[in-house]
Amino acid sequence: MNRISGKKYHFIGIGGIGTSGLAKMLMRHGATVSGSDMSDGAMIGELRRLGAQVFVGHRPENISPEVDEVVISAAITASNPELARASELGVKIRKYAEMLGILFDQFDGIAVAGTHGKSTTSAWLSFVLREAGKKPNFIVGADIPQLGGSSGVGNGTHFVAEACEYDRSFLNLHSKTAIILNIEQDHLDYYRDEDEIVAAFGDFASQVKPGGTLVTNGQDKNCARVIRRVTSRTQELKNSGTQESANEGIYPLPAAPDSPLERGRVSHVVTFGTEPGCDYTAGGLEVVEGTYAFDVYLREAKLGRVHISLPGEHNVMNALAVIAAANAAGLGHETIFKHIGDFTGIDRRLMLKAKIDGITILDDYAHHPTEIRASLRAIRQKYNPKRLWCIFQPHQYSRTRFLLDDFAESFKLADLTIVPEIYFVRDTAESKSTVNAEVLVERIGQHQSKALFIHDFAGILEYLKNNVTAGDLVVTMGAGTIWKVADEYIQWFRERH
Repeated sequence: MNRISGKKYHFIGIGGIGTSGLAKMLMRHGATVSGSDMSDGAMIGELRRLGAQVFVGHRPENISPEVDEVVISAAITASNPELARASELGVKIRKYAEMLGILFDQFDGIAVAGTHGKSTTSAWLSFVLREAGKKPNFIVGADIPQLGGSSGVGNGTHFVAEACEYDRSFLNLHSKTAIILNIEQDHLDYYRDEDEIVAAFGDFASQVKPGGTLVTNGQDKNCARVIRRVTSRTQELKNSGTQESANEGIYPLPAAPDSPLERGRVSHVVTFGTEPGCDYTAGGLEVVEGTYAFDVYLREAKLGRVHISLPGEHNVMNALAVIAAANAAGLGHETIFKHIGDFTGIDRRLMLKAKIDGITILDDYAHHPTEIRASLRAIRQKYNPKRLWCIFQPHQYSRTRFLLDDFAESFKLADLTIVPEIYFVRDTAESKSTVNAEVLVERIGQHQSKALFIHDFAGILEYLKNNVTAGDLVVTMGAGTIWKVADEYIQWFRERH
C-alpha cells in the first residue's frame, strides 16, 4: 500500500455509495481523506466518524493546497468550483473508477460485471468469502445488511468490486477473476449499439491477469461472443509461445468436491448456466417456501445440493456465478455450499419492507425490462399475492426511449402498473422531447397490461390508500427515488394504527 499510505485525497462527491466506500478503504490503508457533497446524511456521518473531513456544498476553499490527489464522482461536471480549484493548484485529478483501479490492482481482484445482477452477485461473493474466513475487501453499489454496509476492509488478499460498464469505467479494473453475468442493450446514451457494448465487455474480459479466470454466462449469446474473442486470443498466445500463455488453459479438470482448483490449473474461461454444456450447472430445481433448491454440477460430476434464500430463477444463475468464482478464489465446494444459502440479500433488491393489515410492501431496484420481468416473476412465485401492484418509476428518458417497447411488454405479471414522471439523470433535451411517462403508460396498455399515469408521489400514495386491500402486494420499483412511496405508505399505516 506504499502508493496510498500517508497521502492526502480529496473527494468531490464523497457521499455516493461507491465514492464513500473507496474513501473508507483509503483511510483504512493509511491515507488522509477530505471531501464534499451537496447534502449531509448517514454516509457523510460515517465518514466523519472514521476521521474524514467532509464539507456540505462545493466551494474552492474546501481543497487544501496540501492535497496530493483529487477524486471525482461520475456526477461531477467541468463547471464544479472545486474541480477548477484543483486544476489551478496543479493537483492530480482522477475519476472514481481510475482510483478504484489503482487500489484494486494491489489485490487478487474479483470484478463483477454484467447488465443485471452485479450488486447482488458481488455482495453474495463477498459474504461467502468472509464467512469462509478469507477476510475480503469489497466495494458494492448497494448496502449489504449482513456485511454492515456497501464496503469493507479485510486483511485478506481478495478485493471484490462491482464493475460498471457505463463510460467503460470497468476497464480500469485488471482482475485475477472477472465475472460477466449477462450482456444486453443498456446505457444507449453512451454506447452506439449492442455491438459496441459487447466489444467493451470483450475488452474487460481481455484484461484478466495471466493465469486468471473469466467466469461467464454459458447460455448468453453475447457472453458467447466474448468467450470466442478471449479463447481465440488465448490460442494466439499459445501459438506464439509467449510467457503469458504458459499459465492459461482452456478448461479446468473437475475438482474433488471439497478441493479448490489448483493455482495454475484454473481455466481462462469457466461457464455457468441452467442448460447442459456449461461447466457449472443447476439441476433438479425445486421451489421450497418461495426460493430455489437445486443440485450443482461441475460438468457431469454432482457436487451437492443447495437451497438459496433469494427468490427468482435469476438468482439461481447468480448463485452459480458465485460458486464458480469462489472456487477460483480458493474455496472448496463444500465450504461454499455451507455458506451460500445464508445470504439474505442487499438493499432495494426485492426487499421486504413491511406486512401490514394483510398487505405486503416490497421495494426493488429493477430499472431495465429484463430485470422487471425477473422481479415480477420472483414476486409471484414467492408471495402469490391476490393482486400485484407495481409502482414503477422509469430511470432516464434515454433508457425509456431506446427500450420503450421492451419496457411496455415487461409488466404483464403485474395487475396494475402505476407510473409517475421519469426520473431525470444524465439526459439530453432530445431524449426529454421524444418520450414521457404518459407515452410509456399508453404503450403498456397496447401490450394488454393495465397501467395508470399519476404524476407525483403524493397522488400515488392517495390512490394506494383508497384502492389496495388485504391480500394485495405493492412493490415500488426503479433506480430513482420511488422507494419514498413505500416508506410514506408504511408510515401512513403506522400513524393510522
